[in-house]
Amino acid sequence: MTDPVIIGSERSEAGLPAGMAVLRAGGSALDAVEAALLLCEDNLADHYVGTGGLPNARGEVELDASVMVGSTRAFGAVAAVRGYPHPISVARAVMERLPQHALLVGEGAELFAAECGFTTAELLTEEARKAWHDALSVTEESVEGENTRAGSGDIAYRLAALELVKRLAPHEGPWGTINVLALDERGELVVGVSTSGYPWKYPGRVGDSAIAGAGNYCDLRHGGAACTGRGELSIRATGARVVVDRLAAGDDPETACAAMLADAATLPDTFRAELRTLALTPDGRHGGAAGQAGSTYSVMTAADQEVRFLPRRAVGPA
Repeated sequence: MTDPVIIGSERSEAGLPAGMAVLRAGGSALDAVEAALLLCEDNLADHYVGTGGLPNARGEVELDASVMVGSTRAFGAVAAVRGYPHPISVARAVMERLPQHALLVGEGAELFAAECGFTTAELLTEEARKAWHDALSVTEESVEGENTRAGSGDIAYRLAALELVKRLAPHEGPWGTINVLALDERGELVVGVSTSGYPWKYPGRVGDSAIAGAGNYCDLRHGGAACTGRGELSIRATGARVVVDRLAAGDDPETACAAMLADAATLPDTFRAELRTLALTPDGRHGGAAGQAGSTYSVMTAADQEVRFLPRRAVGPA
């Protein structure tokens, strides 16, 4: 028997107690990860996952999620999904009901979700809509008429939106993808990731969260890892896989995470933004690293009555 543990990135505390409740009851790490992320996706105060996520440059909320099981390295993911508030559950369904595939995107992912009977919902809340309008400095009328033929004004707007995507930073307050990693009493290890992606992104943009080896990787022989922050950078650095490879080489979780961030920091990137990562091993050790001091991650064991917040190692730019 293994002592169960569940860890998560910033803001995962909205769901970790539900995940630990599953583990305490003898449930699976897969069920625990899904239970935790479902509550995070339903957290209307969080504008970077699920319902209430900040929209892309066209004002549409697109969601990405993935899940990976350590013992088999089975992987399921969806990306650029619109209208379905729980992408983590759809990602799990891809893994379990459509095992000949690993990743579905856009319309195909939405078709699969409908076939599985998942419920649709309006993902763009009024608060998120207002944030989008304020950020793009446009009136309500200027974004209507998506079924009309594009004119010179539409083209100018799209070009302006692209410039805003390049220079706008996320709004004040907590932000970013949510990672949840769980180890159950049978020794199974699972990693799950959910996000609405970078705010004001180009429509159809997919970051690292839906990509095995980038935002999510899990191998029961060595451990699991997940990333938050600048997804394009994590894709280029194969962030989560590098962390697991470092665990395999003998690094402790914190050192493995820090080494990956140090390597990613050497890559040229005009749009560089902070990258963070977490790791959990099959024997229950865990740790994290971030690009700035003061960053934390969340953890619960079976003995914990409340979520604990632990520091990540700070890794400065190269």
